[in-house]
Amino acid sequence: MKTDDKYSSFIDGKRIYLREVRHEDVTESYYSWMNDPQITQYTESHYYPSSIESIKQYVEEKQKHRKEIFLAIIVKKDHHHIGNIKLGPINWIHRNGDIGILIGERDYWGKGYATEAIDLIVKYAFNVLGLHKLTAGSISLNEGSVKAFMSNNFEIEGVRKKHVFINGSYVDATLLGLINE
Repeated sequence: MKTDDKYSSFIDGKRIYLREVRHEDVTESYYSWMNDPQITQYTESHYYPSSIESIKQYVEEKQKHRKEIFLAIIVKKDHHHIGNIKLGPINWIHRNGDIGILIGERDYWGKGYATEAIDLIVKYAFNVLGLHKLTAGSISLNEGSVKAFMSNNFEIEGVRKKHVFINGSYVDATLLGLINE
Protein backbone atom coordinates (compact mmCIF):
# COMPACT_ATOMS: atom_id res chain seq x y z
CA MET A 1 0.00 0.00 0.00
CA LYS A 2 1.25 3.45 -0.83
CA THR A 3 0.45 6.43 1.30
CA ASP A 4 1.19 10.10 0.94
CA ASP A 5 3.61 11.86 3.18
CA LYS A 6 1.24 14.40 4.67
CA TYR A 7 2.23 13.18 8.13
CA SER A 8 5.73 13.18 9.54
CA SER A 9 7.56 10.06 10.60
CA PHE A 10 7.68 9.07 14.24
CA ILE A 11 11.14 7.46 13.98
CA ASP A 12 13.30 8.17 10.96
CA GLY A 13 15.82 5.73 9.48
CA LYS A 14 18.02 5.44 6.41
CA ARG A 15 15.64 3.57 4.06
CA ILE A 16 12.51 3.44 6.20
CA TYR A 17 10.60 5.38 8.76
CA LEU A 18 8.23 4.19 11.47
CA ARG A 19 4.92 5.90 12.17
CA GLU A 20 1.62 5.05 13.82
CA VAL A 21 -0.49 2.41 12.13
CA ARG A 22 -3.56 4.18 10.75
CA HIS A 23 -7.02 2.98 9.88
CA GLU A 24 -6.29 3.73 6.23
CA ASP A 25 -3.37 1.28 6.43
CA VAL A 26 -5.86 -1.55 6.85
CA THR A 27 -6.33 -2.26 3.16
CA GLU A 28 -6.79 -5.32 1.00
CA SER A 29 -2.99 -5.63 0.97
CA TYR A 30 -2.79 -5.69 4.79
CA TYR A 31 -5.72 -8.12 4.84
CA SER A 32 -3.85 -10.41 2.43
CA TRP A 33 -0.75 -10.38 4.66
CA MET A 34 -2.75 -11.47 7.68
CA ASN A 35 -4.42 -14.31 5.78
CA ASP A 36 -1.39 -15.54 3.85
CA PRO A 37 -0.14 -18.76 5.49
CA GLN A 38 3.43 -18.15 4.33
CA ILE A 39 3.57 -14.65 5.81
CA THR A 40 1.93 -15.58 9.12
CA GLN A 41 3.37 -19.09 9.47
CA TYR A 42 5.49 -18.13 12.50
CA THR A 43 2.90 -15.92 14.21
CA GLU A 44 -0.11 -16.55 16.38
CA SER A 45 -2.18 -14.93 13.62
CA HIS A 46 -1.55 -18.06 11.57
CA TYR A 47 -4.21 -19.96 13.52
CA TYR A 48 -7.08 -17.52 13.08
CA PRO A 49 -8.56 -15.97 9.96
CA SER A 50 -8.59 -12.18 9.93
CA SER A 51 -11.26 -9.94 8.47
CA ILE A 52 -10.73 -6.31 7.55
CA GLU A 53 -12.99 -5.46 10.49
CA SER A 54 -10.99 -7.55 12.97
CA ILE A 55 -7.71 -6.01 11.74
CA LYS A 56 -9.17 -2.51 12.15
CA GLN A 57 -10.32 -3.42 15.64
CA TYR A 58 -6.81 -4.74 16.48
CA VAL A 59 -5.23 -1.49 15.23
CA GLU A 60 -7.71 0.56 17.24
CA GLU A 61 -6.99 -1.45 20.41
CA LYS A 62 -3.23 -1.03 19.96
CA GLN A 63 -3.64 2.73 19.59
CA LYS A 64 -5.32 2.92 23.00
CA HIS A 65 -2.56 1.14 24.93
CA ARG A 66 0.18 3.13 26.63
CA LYS A 67 2.09 -0.06 27.36
CA GLU A 68 2.48 -0.82 23.65
CA ILE A 69 3.81 1.14 20.71
CA PHE A 70 2.48 -0.20 17.41
CA LEU A 71 4.13 1.24 14.31
CA ALA A 72 3.97 0.87 10.55
CA ILE A 73 7.20 0.22 8.66
CA ILE A 74 7.23 2.58 5.67
CA VAL A 75 9.77 2.62 2.83
CA LYS A 76 10.92 6.21 2.38
CA LYS A 77 11.32 6.28 -1.40
CA ASP A 78 7.66 5.58 -2.15
CA HIS A 79 5.92 5.66 1.27
CA HIS A 80 5.02 1.98 0.88
CA HIS A 81 3.70 0.24 4.02
CA ILE A 82 5.59 -3.08 4.15
CA GLY A 83 4.95 -4.31 7.68
CA ASN A 84 4.58 -3.45 11.35
CA ILE A 85 6.70 -3.46 14.47
CA LYS A 86 5.46 -3.46 18.04
CA LEU A 87 7.22 -2.54 21.26
CA GLY A 88 5.30 -3.94 24.16
CA PRO A 89 3.99 -4.77 26.45
CA ILE A 90 6.29 -2.36 28.25
CA ASN A 91 6.79 -2.96 31.95
CA TRP A 92 7.49 0.53 33.29
CA ILE A 93 8.43 -0.73 36.75
CA HIS A 94 11.15 -3.10 35.52
CA ARG A 95 11.89 -0.93 32.44
CA ASN A 96 11.66 -3.71 29.87
CA GLY A 97 9.65 -4.44 26.77
CA ASP A 98 9.14 -7.03 24.08
CA ILE A 99 9.54 -6.49 20.34
CA GLY A 100 7.45 -8.17 17.65
CA ILE A 101 7.81 -7.59 13.92
CA LEU A 102 6.08 -8.64 10.70
CA ILE A 103 7.23 -7.81 7.19
CA GLY A 104 4.07 -8.43 5.21
CA GLU A 105 5.35 -7.59 1.75
CA ARG A 106 7.32 -10.60 0.51
CA ASP A 107 9.29 -8.51 -2.00
CA TYR A 108 10.98 -6.87 1.00
CA TRP A 109 12.03 -10.10 2.75
CA GLY A 110 15.74 -10.75 3.14
CA LYS A 111 16.74 -7.19 2.25
CA GLY A 112 17.51 -5.84 5.72
CA TYR A 113 14.27 -3.94 6.32
CA ALA A 114 13.44 -5.90 9.47
CA THR A 115 16.98 -5.38 10.74
CA GLU A 116 16.69 -1.62 10.19
CA ALA A 117 13.25 -1.45 11.83
CA ILE A 118 14.53 -3.35 14.87
CA ASP A 119 17.53 -0.99 15.09
CA LEU A 120 15.21 2.04 15.06
CA ILE A 121 12.88 0.69 17.74
CA VAL A 122 15.84 -0.39 19.94
CA LYS A 123 17.35 3.10 19.81
CA TYR A 124 13.98 4.63 20.61
CA ALA A 125 13.36 2.22 23.50
CA PHE A 126 16.77 2.79 25.06
CA ASN A 127 17.50 6.44 24.25
CA VAL A 128 14.03 8.00 24.44
CA LEU A 129 12.04 5.73 26.75
CA GLY A 130 14.99 4.79 28.95
CA LEU A 131 14.22 1.08 28.96
CA HIS A 132 16.79 -1.26 30.48
CA LYS A 133 16.10 -4.46 28.55
CA LEU A 134 14.37 -5.61 25.39
CA THR A 135 13.25 -9.12 24.60
CA ALA A 136 11.97 -10.93 21.55
CA GLY A 137 10.86 -14.41 20.70
CA SER A 138 10.90 -16.33 17.48
CA ILE A 139 10.04 -19.75 16.23
CA SER A 140 13.47 -21.34 15.73
CA LEU A 141 12.54 -22.21 12.15
CA ASN A 142 12.26 -18.49 11.40
CA GLU A 143 15.97 -18.03 10.82
CA GLY A 144 15.50 -14.61 9.19
CA SER A 145 13.87 -13.21 12.32
CA VAL A 146 16.51 -14.63 14.64
CA LYS A 147 19.23 -13.24 12.34
CA ALA A 148 17.62 -9.76 12.24
CA PHE A 149 17.59 -9.59 16.05
CA MET A 150 21.11 -10.96 16.39
CA SER A 151 22.30 -8.37 13.83
CA ASN A 152 21.09 -5.81 16.36
CA ASN A 153 23.18 -7.35 19.17
CA PHE A 154 20.40 -9.42 20.71
CA GLU A 155 21.67 -12.60 22.28
CA ILE A 156 19.94 -15.94 22.52
CA GLU A 157 18.93 -16.26 26.15
CA GLY A 158 17.23 -19.59 25.85
CA VAL A 159 15.38 -22.10 23.78
CA ARG A 160 12.00 -23.52 24.69
CA LYS A 161 12.16 -27.05 23.36
CA LYS A 162 9.23 -28.24 21.26
CA HIS A 163 7.20 -25.30 22.51
CA VAL A 164 5.09 -24.43 19.46
CA PHE A 165 2.93 -26.64 17.24
CA ILE A 166 3.46 -25.82 13.54
CA ASN A 167 2.50 -27.86 10.50
CA GLY A 168 1.87 -31.04 12.42
CA SER A 169 4.91 -31.05 14.70
CA TYR A 170 6.33 -29.32 17.73
CA VAL A 171 9.22 -26.91 17.16
CA ASP A 172 11.54 -24.90 19.37
CA ALA A 173 11.06 -21.24 20.25
CA THR A 174 14.12 -19.02 20.57
CA LEU A 175 14.16 -16.35 23.28
CA LEU A 176 16.36 -13.32 22.65
CA GLY A 177 17.35 -10.37 24.78
CA LEU A 178 19.32 -7.12 24.70
CA ILE A 179 20.37 -5.11 27.75
CA ASN A 180 20.92 -1.37 27.64
CA GLU A 181 24.35 -1.08 29.20
